[in-house]
Amino acid sequence: MAEEAVETRETERTVVDEGKNMQERKISWAKLRRVDSLNLEAGRVSTLQTHASKVSLKRTLSLAFQSLGVIYGDIGTSPLYVFSSTFTSGSIEHQDDTIGVLSLIIYTIALLPMLKYIFIVLRANDNGDGGTFALYSLICRYAKVSLIPNQQPEDRELSNYRLETPSNQLRRASKIKEKLENSKTAQVLLFLVTIMGTSMVIGDGVLTPSISVLSAVGGISSLGKNAVVGVSVAILIVLFSVQRFGTDKVGFSFAPIIFLWFLFISGIGLYNLFKYDLGVLRAFNPAYIITYLKRNGKQGWISLGGVFLCITGTEAMFADLGHFNVRAVQISFSSITFPALIAAYSGQAAFLRKFPGSVSNTFYDSIPDPIYWPTFVVAVAASIIASQAMISGAFAILSQSQSLGCFPRLKIVHTSAKYEGQVYIPEANYTLMIACVIVTLAFKTTDKIGNAYGIAVVSVMLITTSMLTLIMLVIWKTSIWWIALFFVVFGSIEGVYLSSVLYKFTQGGFLPLVFAFVLMTIMAIWHYVHVERYTFELRNKVSRDFIEKLATNPDINRVPGIGLLYSELVQGIPPIFPHFISNIPSIHSVLVFVSIKSIPISKVALEERFLFRQVEPRDYHMFRCVVRYGYNDVIEEPREFERQLVEQLKEFVHHEHFRLEGETTTDHQMGEPVNTQHSSLLGKDGKARGSSTLHVEELLEQPNPSRISSASNSIRSVNVAKSTNSSNRSISVPIQGVEEEIKFVQKAMESGVVYLLGEAEVVADQKSSLFKKIVVNYAYNFLRKNFRQGEKVLSIPHTRLLRVGMTYEI
Repeated sequence: MAEEAVETRETERTVVDEGKNMQERKISWAKLRRVDSLNLEAGRVSTLQTHASKVSLKRTLSLAFQSLGVIYGDIGTSPLYVFSSTFTSGSIEHQDDTIGVLSLIIYTIALLPMLKYIFIVLRANDNGDGGTFALYSLICRYAKVSLIPNQQPEDRELSNYRLETPSNQLRRASKIKEKLENSKTAQVLLFLVTIMGTSMVIGDGVLTPSISVLSAVGGISSLGKNAVVGVSVAILIVLFSVQRFGTDKVGFSFAPIIFLWFLFISGIGLYNLFKYDLGVLRAFNPAYIITYLKRNGKQGWISLGGVFLCITGTEAMFADLGHFNVRAVQISFSSITFPALIAAYSGQAAFLRKFPGSVSNTFYDSIPDPIYWPTFVVAVAASIIASQAMISGAFAILSQSQSLGCFPRLKIVHTSAKYEGQVYIPEANYTLMIACVIVTLAFKTTDKIGNAYGIAVVSVMLITTSMLTLIMLVIWKTSIWWIALFFVVFGSIEGVYLSSVLYKFTQGGFLPLVFAFVLMTIMAIWHYVHVERYTFELRNKVSRDFIEKLATNPDINRVPGIGLLYSELVQGIPPIFPHFISNIPSIHSVLVFVSIKSIPISKVALEERFLFRQVEPRDYHMFRCVVRYGYNDVIEEPREFERQLVEQLKEFVHHEHFRLEGETTTDHQMGEPVNTQHSSLLGKDGKARGSSTLHVEELLEQPNPSRISSASNSIRSVNVAKSTNSSNRSISVPIQGVEEEIKFVQKAMESGVVYLLGEAEVVADQKSSLFKKIVVNYAYNFLRKNFRQGEKVLSIPHTRLLRVGMTYEI
């Protein structure tokens, strides 16, 4: 008896110690009271350091320097072609027109990149990541506007999910949020705006290399136009051919080259400014903008399309934010990029005051002879870097689109273990290369490409302005006067520029709209069927009765090993499972229903990634697992993924047993017997059945928190309660055998892991409209058959893959 007492005290002490450990990990029982949730892991909150976390000044300055090579290549090479794109006639009619255009350039850079992006837009980052998807993810997290109905309450417990929202203007924000959540039209419109913005940025991946390389190679224009085009095409082919090696292989040289480029253009600008005409600094007076537009009328308005090219690449400051932090980007633009650009444009304006006939090749004509060829070499290098940044950005956006179910499956190769988000997509790379070569050969000059380029850039800016206004309304809850000022000022400026670039629609401006239309069509079709397919699985998920009958079916064999059954469904067991059983009447000794879920945040911490729930009956060793990835996360190789999943599963089994054991002990110590109504939930073998969840739901609706806690604890103890001869009481006893169950899982792991993949063929219902049949039966299936299959994207070994086909009628 003494030994038993000592053992009991040791057990209680262990329970208390483990309870303290769980408390230290911030697991709250209140958070675990979920109905039909994968809740045990949901309470885990990591201390993940995001891009937005505070870093030292030294590290910030280092990031500021590194950002030069990644972010500013595009906007930094704009001085190569802005004046020639503005004065397309090749001459300057009035001497003060140069000052008027310079004034437009100065205030355009000051208002849009500097004021709007550096000081406002960068604040709307998603845990340090930027871009159109970041804005969309913020809105999706605050309001249920995602078209895929897979939101779970556990997602809000993720470290990177939470939103800091001020309390003022709450009523207005709540009304807008309610309208967004209840309006299907608003949700579809928001989605279309998002994919339009991303399509435009991908289109920039075609236009930026073409215009940047052509303008840089223009330094050898004396050899003839054909020579310039030929050399440009050769450089583009080489540029795309080396993409497979990854940008980090040559990335160490990017920042020094762009920094050297800024030194060159600012030095040349200051030289020309002091040599030819300091009077151009009068352009800081905005009155010259008004006089320029009055003097030139319609032609002045048309020339705005060329002026706007001075801020191409501005969106990269936001889209590529994930590699750096807000303060680093603010420092690098304010202290290096902005002054260098102003000096470069001022110097070119001063040169044109003296030599107005050189407007078609302003940059190279204004270079002093001794440094002409060094500048040419650096210009070509800078244009390649600018192209590289936009190509990498296009790859990253396609990767994000695929992770959010907005694009067909592609092969994504992560090229850098050091830098996040650097990916290579072979199919997209060679498609972009062919498009760039065709554009370069077709247009031959930067003027026509500039017409197309401007539409793409200003469209993305307008979309950013609109989405940020919505974020100000519903998330930031900013004063309505500040919101109105932001939208009116920046929306008006960008609207005027858009009207100007659209004027040249037939002169090349149609190109980005064609790119965007094709990409949006692909995204919309894929996402529409993706949502319909998910809804079908949700309506036809497997019932508990089927699982209980399966557990007692003697014809079902259990084979050694772990089976991973993949499904997109996160709220139940998919309908493909009975199809598996009917074709192959065998189940692995451990079966895990795996759902790869994309969360509308950039990254999910590894310790929060796996979300488990046990499928009743407990001794059947079946689990549901939602594997949550952010849109910038990497899906691991199979061996590493298996290791992580099994380790997290064993930890789940341990905590599940400890939780039940601890709650049972707590109930026993509090002197609360298990409610008699729960005894009926036990089967003949003394094990609890899944129908107890309904009773949990009823108890959770009671208002008294203490009552809820004790009641839910007693429900959980049903799983470990033993029936007695008395019909009005049951005795709670601790669960035993946690080590045996963990060893069982480990042994199954050693026996091998098999991937079970359902290949669902989606067809339109016979009663569907003709348009829906065309979209689903032909367009979607064409995309599905001509892009990669699921096992290739997940890198599943063919030797361990088992596929079963099934047809969904939607």
